[in-house]
Amino acid sequence: MVRPGPESSSTRIATLGLIVAVVLWGTSFVAMKSALAAFEPLAVMAARMILASALMLPLWSRRPAPARRPGDWRRLALLAALYPCLYFACEAHAISLTTASQAGAISAMAPLFVAVGAHLFLAERISRWAILGLGLAVGGVVALSLGGSDVAGAQNPALGNLLELGAMAAYAASVVILKRLSGRYDSWLLTGIQCAAGAIVFLPALLLAPAGSWADAPPVAWASLLYLGLAVTLVPIGLYNFAISRMPAARAAIAINLVPIVAIVTGWALLGDALTPVQLAACAVILVGVLLGQRTGPGGSTAEPERTLVRVPDRA
Repeated sequence: MVRPGPESSSTRIATLGLIVAVVLWGTSFVAMKSALAAFEPLAVMAARMILASALMLPLWSRRPAPARRPGDWRRLALLAALYPCLYFACEAHAISLTTASQAGAISAMAPLFVAVGAHLFLAERISRWAILGLGLAVGGVVALSLGGSDVAGAQNPALGNLLELGAMAAYAASVVILKRLSGRYDSWLLTGIQCAAGAIVFLPALLLAPAGSWADAPPVAWASLLYLGLAVTLVPIGLYNFAISRMPAARAAIAINLVPIVAIVTGWALLGDALTPVQLAACAVILVGVLLGQRTGPGGSTAEPERTLVRVPDRA
């Protein structure tokens, strides 16, 4: 019997971490919706980043020193500007305008965007299946936005879904940069940098928020905010960054396809989100498009050489 080597054990640990990250990310849409019922979007982002940064402080000095190169500060600044800053700014406003289920379904677009970004900026090959899957998924997003009327808690789903799509694009761009840095920077160190940058950028929104909004917030809003800051913001990013450093980005990105399933189920169970038949069909089209994007040839194999950054059209 061949015993699994250290690499396979590391991959299994990374895979387990991805599963936990997917569950946390999937439930974050419901928690975010609950928090936004009492707090301003950017104030929620500030609180999340501050709480996550506070959790990161005890670990900061224990992280291995990075192998810095000239110009790394530009890459780190761009990474933080894209994720968490632009990503969360778009997503916070998106979820305030659409339903948690619709936003979660659109999050399945992340793997497709990663593949396109890797092709455009890192000269990674992209299959015809990926292009077909991307087109199909984009069509599904359009149908999802147009397939339902405005409902309570989703005053402008078309704009909200468009903002969520922008969040996925920002996330995909950050993954491309992250892959460049992960070989020289510890994954948790990168996580800490991202959270600290988000806390600084969103802090003014927290300071300018009406004091009464915090005092009058119901317990469920506070619980959601604490869950977002202490569990969802820090842990999934760190686990995903760890997975990216231990396996090809495409392999890690495939797990993100489960996020919309978790989001739709929890949105229906906890918030009573309802999708019209057209929207349910649109969600199916999005997922089919993502699955098609994972095919690489006539056999549809998803096996991927270690050197390839992203072959799947991918997040979170």
